[in-house]
Amino acid sequence: MDNNFKISKKTKIVSLESAITDNIKPGNIVFLGGFGHAIPFYSSHEIIRQNIKDLTICRSGADILFDQMIASGIVSKVIFGYIGNPGVGLSHSFRKAVKDHKILLEEWTNYSLILRLHAGRMGLPFIPSKILQIGDMPDNIKYMKTIKCPYTDIDMSAIPALVPDVAVIHAQQADEFGNIQMWGVDGDTIEGALASNKIIVSVERIVDNSEIKKFPDRTVIPAHRVSAVVELPWGAYPSYVTDFYSRDDKHYIEYDKISRDPDLLNYYIDEWIRNIQSIEEYMKLIGKKNLKELQNGMCGLKSNDE
Repeated sequence: MDNNFKISKKTKIVSLESAITDNIKPGNIVFLGGFGHAIPFYSSHEIIRQNIKDLTICRSGADILFDQMIASGIVSKVIFGYIGNPGVGLSHSFRKAVKDHKILLEEWTNYSLILRLHAGRMGLPFIPSKILQIGDMPDNIKYMKTIKCPYTDIDMSAIPALVPDVAVIHAQQADEFGNIQMWGVDGDTIEGALASNKIIVSVERIVDNSEIKKFPDRTVIPAHRVSAVVELPWGAYPSYVTDFYSRDDKHYIEYDKISRDPDLLNYYIDEWIRNIQSIEEYMKLIGKKNLKELQNGMCGLKSNDE
């Protein structure tokens, strides 16, 4: 073993503004994490505030964050398996943008998109699969090829790798070096992050490295893969974060009404995104009573031993 080998002790903690400015550029493919749980709303809102345009955004099952990004005019393409307002209804900005030919799209299944990310994570050009061989195939993915299995002679789909330029995700905690700990539902968040060339992570709290070592199984992304860490309590609102706060269902329901009306939606984006300058302002907008109720909800602090 090389005795000169040393693990980097460089801090990865930066401001949110720097994390976005330094790592996301116009034209990038951006993976946005969170499968209902721990969706990186506030950090993604900073992308809107910085008006970084011509982005391709991707994930398997997307919710209203995608709708907000599209409505803000910074998205040129969407790669997805599902997009909507989970438990409520449709993604109205997405539907309108497609109808008006303002965005391009690649429509995969949830599973095939996860396979694409898994191939990217492993450094493979594609993954063979038995899916996407029967039924209707969207025109926008008809470029997908097939391959003959060298063992069985069976034709299989060659699911192409997807390697985003940047992943933006949210998690429960990290240390200053960028060891990311997350628990609860992760969906394709880990696959998408590790498939990406850069990873930006917002967390509910920064903890000491000794705390990370107590639960090594919770470290889902190691420090050497992380580009930037930002401490953002409530950074996933209105989604939920296990052991911190519950999902604000009322916000999702209200957003469905708002996103149907362009004028109301523009006002919402100004109020909840463009005019917000700090996470403290975001929390003030959520409201003290609502914050307390969500903390005491099913997924909040009362389920934690702390």
